[in-house]
Amino acid sequence: MKKAIVVGASSGIGKTLAILLSKNNYKVGVTGRRKNHLLEIQNSNPKAFVIRSFDLTADDNASKLSELTKELGGLDLLVLSSGTGKFNKNLEYPIEQETLDLNVNAFTEVLNFAYHFFEKQGQGHLVAISSIAGIRGGAVAPAYNASKAYQMNYLEGLRQKTKKLKLPIYITDVRPGFVDTDMAKGDGKFWVASKEKAARQIFQAIRHKKDIIYVSKRWYLIALLLKVLPNWMYKRM
Repeated sequence: MKKAIVVGASSGIGKTLAILLSKNNYKVGVTGRRKNHLLEIQNSNPKAFVIRSFDLTADDNASKLSELTKELGGLDLLVLSSGTGKFNKNLEYPIEQETLDLNVNAFTEVLNFAYHFFEKQGQGHLVAISSIAGIRGGAVAPAYNASKAYQMNYLEGLRQKTKKLKLPIYITDVRPGFVDTDMAKGDGKFWVASKEKAARQIFQAIRHKKDIIYVSKRWYLIALLLKVLPNWMYKRM
């Protein structure tokens, strides 16, 4: 049986993916801030899940994840599904800082732990959920878009490092559009994928060891458009 950790599994995509992994020969460690939600997952199949409740922005993530790995009996896959983003039209600094604390600082600490673990082990798969928002800046949530751009570039850097190591370590960047979770805020949403559809597509990306996927797949078209849209036009949007 393979071993996986899903960081940020108390709800949304993380929870749905953790359950899907448990049904496909994985023993899964699940983390999140809301212990009662994690207990619900564990109670649904006590043999399949190990839980750890902690706040990524407040605790020593590396030691917590190391303890969880030992309890699982190893680690083959780590999925980072934890993030935050709030509308910040007035550019209030506390909101920006909250976003950066989780999406940049905690993100980096978790990935650093996983990368070193897999490097020492000689194999592994690291998956992180970024966002299509990382392709361009965003007026209503500047730190969110910028933090997702950081994540996408950080993952690309790790992917480049693993290539030079010539080890079977895989880095997958999941770039969702709109998914039906609490994170999908605001009006004008379209092509909204269910959590189940998102989890299935991520699981397939894990199976096929993809570098980058868009969820749902047709968001790749929006990504192409965003990349080629002229600056003079984009800044008026």
